[in-house]
Amino acid sequence: MGSDQTIRWFETLTRDDVPIVGGKNASLGEMIGSLADKGINVPPGFATTAAAYRRFLAASRLDKLISEKMQEFHSRQATLSDVGASIRGAFLDAKWPDDISHAITAAYRELAARDGRDEAGVAVRSSATAEDLPGASFAGQQESFLNIRGKAELLDACRRCFASLFTDRAIAYRELKGFGHDAVALSIGVQRMVRSDSAGSGVMFTIDTETGFDKVVLISAAWGLGEYVVQGNVEPDEYHVFKPLLADPALVPIIKKQCGTKQRMLVYAENGKGTQSRATLDHDRERLVLGDREILLLARWALTIERHYGCPMDMEWAKDGPDGELFIVQARPETVRVHERSDLLREVEVRNAGRVLARGQAIGSLAASGPVCRIEDASEIDRFVDGAVLVTGFTDPDWIPIMQRAAAIVTDHGGRTSHAAIVSRELGVPAIVGCGDANTKLADGQVVTVNCAVGETGLVHEGRAEIHAKEIDLSGIPETHTQVMLNLADPAAVYRWWKLPADGVGLTRMEFVIANHVKVHPMALLEPDRVKDRGERDQIARLTRGYAEPAEYYVEQLALGLARIAALMHPKRVIIRFSDFKTNEYADLVGGRFFEPVEENPMIGFRGASRYASPLFRTAFALECRAIRKLRQEMGFSNVAVMVPFCRTTGEADQVLAEMEKNGLAKGEGGLEVLMMCEVPSNVILARDFAERFDGFSIGSNDLSQLVLGIDRDSDLLADEFEAGDPAVRWMIRRVIAEAHDCDTAVGLCGQAPSDDPEFAEFLVESGIDSISVTPDSFVAVKRHVVHAEEALGKANHESKVVFGAKAVR
Repeated sequence: MGSDQTIRWFETLTRDDVPIVGGKNASLGEMIGSLADKGINVPPGFATTAAAYRRFLAASRLDKLISEKMQEFHSRQATLSDVGASIRGAFLDAKWPDDISHAITAAYRELAARDGRDEAGVAVRSSATAEDLPGASFAGQQESFLNIRGKAELLDACRRCFASLFTDRAIAYRELKGFGHDAVALSIGVQRMVRSDSAGSGVMFTIDTETGFDKVVLISAAWGLGEYVVQGNVEPDEYHVFKPLLADPALVPIIKKQCGTKQRMLVYAENGKGTQSRATLDHDRERLVLGDREILLLARWALTIERHYGCPMDMEWAKDGPDGELFIVQARPETVRVHERSDLLREVEVRNAGRVLARGQAIGSLAASGPVCRIEDASEIDRFVDGAVLVTGFTDPDWIPIMQRAAAIVTDHGGRTSHAAIVSRELGVPAIVGCGDANTKLADGQVVTVNCAVGETGLVHEGRAEIHAKEIDLSGIPETHTQVMLNLADPAAVYRWWKLPADGVGLTRMEFVIANHVKVHPMALLEPDRVKDRGERDQIARLTRGYAEPAEYYVEQLALGLARIAALMHPKRVIIRFSDFKTNEYADLVGGRFFEPVEENPMIGFRGASRYASPLFRTAFALECRAIRKLRQEMGFSNVAVMVPFCRTTGEADQVLAEMEKNGLAKGEGGLEVLMMCEVPSNVILARDFAERFDGFSIGSNDLSQLVLGIDRDSDLLADEFEAGDPAVRWMIRRVIAEAHDCDTAVGLCGQAPSDDPEFAEFLVESGIDSISVTPDSFVAVKRHVVHAEEALGKANHESKVVFGAKAVR
């Protein structure tokens, strides 16, 4: 088919037709032609061609007008605002050439006839011939118009699409990226509307947009038409799905489900034409837009599309209210993270930060300081000061000229797929979106630090903090005989470490996930009548809303929090330690003080293994077991092993193993490995007896040092005497390694000592340790010390390699 045609139906297009119909329309045609037989739904439609756009310009002499006006702008005879307004006005006044208007209206009639209707509701979208390019996404540069009905309204929307090629933001963006204004043409996509106004819609990526972690599909969802998600007007739901386990239809590898506030929704206008905004009902704000089946279907579609295109993808989806069908309405390559080096780790550390003034979703992992510049409306952008922190409700493409001059961006609304998020990533500017109250808490001129270097939650600190940045080249890190693993506990920050060449996760503290992700004491969910505080009961009711039983909330949220950690290193081993709160720490959870005894010394009191078979906690431990079962059996993370902390006696060990088996976690069943923390002197003394019961040991250097030296690890007065490198502690470590190896049992160490003192890591290698688990920020330093120690001992060339968590092979 010739490129000089006026109309091309989507099914006749492929991705090679970008010069003819632009990136969006070419991609729609590619999916209809190549992926429909794989079950992917794309609404039908047609596109006007670049040739039609150029004929429209020539017929109205707009090409000459554009050239003249841009010369005036470049010679500073006219402002950007004046030039843009003049060109757009000329577009809107221009007459349609008869052949073009007839072709558009004839195709519109045919589209309606395909649906058996006299008049179709359509989406009219712009598709430029230069968009979705590496380093130049052109995100939201041109206009879209929804629920357009009738020939006159359609032609008017098409004219406005042409005009939107010369909005101030689009002109400024092409100037910034070095694109000639006469080199970019505009195609218009006319697509059957999906009635998502009575259901939901959103955006999805086949890569984590903040870290580049490529094993997840990230889905955003809100009620109504999708423009509000893209523009950032609402805080949408967010779902993460683990890609490597999607192939098994029996598994549900959804690793994050976060309910957004979804304050407003865009719906069809009451007169049947166009759209209008309305408040979302309270009932809908508090529930998820998509069910598990729909989340998994979209994720599988996303994976199919990614495989077809051969690169990470950015897609928009919509759900039809009347029939419940899901559709893909746009797909484009992801243009920011895809070209980053996978062997280069960028680290930013914020030191001496002031108090936290606001928080929201972090975009990127950078940080910046500057004075606040609050701007409520795009009409005020002229007063923006270069290098300031832009604070506003939300941004749209009109804001790009000042976004690129900002030190950082903070918005009250929007999610990770909003306009502010997409553009800030492309510009390399740290941003925090969805704060909710930044405009009321931050004052004009106030100096703040925007900190996106601490995980998913971004923080706005008072004052100017110290910001330290460095790049670590991971390409030259050699393999070691001794496994070097990670200590991880925070699901919100875990993706940032995906590039580290670790041998797995040696310690995940379940109690950290409970405290920060679940927040409620498990017994308060099992026996709610014992919670006597009205405020805490109300808080529990809010957290568990939507769950048939409060305990289901605990199981699901704990499993979801742990799943992101399990996903990071999959299929490598991830060791999750059962909860090891002390009684005073458990009492700090919501409802916890009604269930916890008061102890003089909780550090050596009712903690760890002693709780699991106790009548005071047995039913709560059963919830932990259910969460691990869900993680391994329903989600599919069979790489998860479990570890029992603070197990004082072999009798206690037997009770715990029996309790686990009673709750569906029998050691060895389904490949389940059960390890034990070695942190009590009795564990060293009776190492052979404990080795008969467990698949491996992990030394906890902090608790072991505390109990060997008789020093409270929290004591300020004795802090100088607390030393994991003390000869007595080192003797205990050497002893348990030797005893365990005699029993063909592997031994690791997951305490803080090697992270704080890499020299201690050399001692461990010399002692024959099988693995060392350290904090991510110390991984590279510890790895280098391990290499040095192994070279000194000549261990690097040993043929045997012990795998921690399994019986040693020697």
